[in-house]
Amino acid sequence: MPVDTSPRTTTWTHVEGEWLPGNPPLIGPTSHAMWLASMVFDGARWFDGIAPDLDLHCQRVNRSAVNMGLKPIKTAEEIESLAWEGIKKFDGKTPIYIKPMYWGEHGSPGSVVSVDAESTRFALCLFEAPMGGHSGSSLTVSPFRRPSPETATTDAKAGGLYPNSGRAIAEARNRGFDNALMRDLNGNVAETASSNIFMVKDGVVFTPVANRTFLAGITRARVMGLLGQAGFDVREVTLSVEDFMNADEIFTSGNYSKIVGVNRLDGRDFEDGPVTRKALDLYMDWANGRSHSHSGE
Repeated sequence: MPVDTSPRTTTWTHVEGEWLPGNPPLIGPTSHAMWLASMVFDGARWFDGIAPDLDLHCQRVNRSAVNMGLKPIKTAEEIESLAWEGIKKFDGKTPIYIKPMYWGEHGSPGSVVSVDAESTRFALCLFEAPMGGHSGSSLTVSPFRRPSPETATTDAKAGGLYPNSGRAIAEARNRGFDNALMRDLNGNVAETASSNIFMVKDGVVFTPVANRTFLAGITRARVMGLLGQAGFDVREVTLSVEDFMNADEIFTSGNYSKIVGVNRLDGRDFEDGPVTRKALDLYMDWANGRSHSHSGE
């Protein structure tokens, strides 16, 4: 039986001047992105009438494109405006994932492996995606590592980086955990397979220093700033697995579910602690007070 290629939730995609429902066939077997992975994307969220830091996500996808060797063909402001236009196509009841994307259609002259920046294409895909819970995630240390900037396109939110995360998650789930704690090539903690990570020890909030082996996220930066403004001591430092095993609290940050508490790391259980709850409260208070609803006008 052929695979059903229709999306699993309501989806709208803007490409080349029009909005298309479902999963439009945009990439063919000769498209550079399909076989040589010249694709970058970003992910923002709309929920409860707000889209926190949408502007920053639209700016970052253009930086990712440049770092992939692609040519941004939309301004960040144009992408943001299109996103609000697309949001109107939904019923407003279910949270939406907002995914701007760039990819290469052809290889460069003289080398099929290197992408031709002039062949860059753009699409903006929006689809319904519930937010998920904020507590109860379990982690295990992954045998797989995050690449360094010398070995992969770590300065872009590139689709080609995610199979490594996918295999880490699959391996962790085969051992009964929800997600994987990933280290860099030096053995220091980088992040989980799908989100940035924080730990709390004696009231101090720590997060791995941004060393270009992982995407130091927009939500991560927002949480660090909000906790700092609230009087917490927030530090970016080099952290070991042992540091996390000895922590009082662990939580993750990411665009998809925002703040999520960790209740288990390998053999140790953790409580959903007060700093984790405060981080979520601060973020949601900021989002609802400072990220204003938008009519798209």
